[in-house]
Amino acid sequence: MSHLYESELNALKRSGRYRERKLIDPELIDAASNDYLGLAHNPHLHAKACETLSHYDEHAPKASMLVNGYHPIHAAFEKALCDANGFEAGIVMGSGFNANVGLIEALVRKGDLLLMDEEYHASGIAGARMCEGEVVFFAHNDPESLKEGLSRAGGRRTIVAVEGIYSMGGDRLDRDIIELAMAHGALLILDEAHSSGVIGEHLMGILDYYDIPPTPLMIKMGTLGKAYGSFGAYVLSSQHISDYLINRAKNVIYATAPSLYDTALAHHALEYIQTHVQELKASISLRQSIVREVLGIECAGLIVPIEIGDNRQVMQWQTWFRENLGMQVGAIRQPTVKRAIIRLIIRLDIEESVLRSACERFRAIWVK
Repeated sequence: MSHLYESELNALKRSGRYRERKLIDPELIDAASNDYLGLAHNPHLHAKACETLSHYDEHAPKASMLVNGYHPIHAAFEKALCDANGFEAGIVMGSGFNANVGLIEALVRKGDLLLMDEEYHASGIAGARMCEGEVVFFAHNDPESLKEGLSRAGGRRTIVAVEGIYSMGGDRLDRDIIELAMAHGALLILDEAHSSGVIGEHLMGILDYYDIPPTPLMIKMGTLGKAYGSFGAYVLSSQHISDYLINRAKNVIYATAPSLYDTALAHHALEYIQTHVQELKASISLRQSIVREVLGIECAGLIVPIEIGDNRQVMQWQTWFRENLGMQVGAIRQPTVKRAIIRLIIRLDIEESVLRSACERFRAIWVK
């Protein structure tokens, strides 16, 4: 029998959870991707990245960072990230998924306690399954639930893993959770994939938003494939934690170093964000106000979750957006979320008038 997984695939189809890849349609308005600031479409950043690469003989890293792949382009970007975020040390990595897996698997050792938000990204959950310590999931964004978990530490090394803005619900991390972790001397992992470049006085993420200076017990993980319009990831920390990860994180030791082009592109994107802060913040705020006014949804960032509840219906709504509005939106189903949602990303590339019209037309049908 050659179709070994036919029954599993059929079960997914029956439950409305079957997934397929589809080529992007450039004719559609992109309200599905995580290119929050529209920088993946910025030709000037592409030209600058190519110009940066032109100064070197090689255009690819060629090896692991620990063999012969650590390049001046990597080092320059790490320093720029540290300067922008107030951390001592940084490591660029291949992807956000790999960064989370490698980070958590390396940090949580035998005898340790990992307290992870129940809605943490699947990459962190994968890392948690690989680690040797005790793993406890606390209620989503709930300081009291975290406090209960911290009471179980009993002097053990404790790691808390949370997100700055949660990828599906779009809600912002409660400040009390950060302060609880600090008060208990826990190592705090902040996944800033959806908050860096989107919130904060300087658009640097959740610590910037709350005006909390980084401490040696904080780790910031972020992706480059979202607000930075590139591909890859980074981990910022104390020099001590960085030295440890270089020696223990398998995704650093055994993987080819990140793409030089993508790293250079992200570096120029960081510079763009830093020099256009007020303009970007105004554009973000305007789109949030449109969604609040028309749909009655408060957005912490640029993710608008619209609960539909049924896996098949959410696919029908995705088709409606595409056929009636010429807009591609995310149709997120179980088990990624507890209840199926339309995930609308109010990217800065979407014109305000187009966003308002789309929200108004959707609301007129949705209410009925």
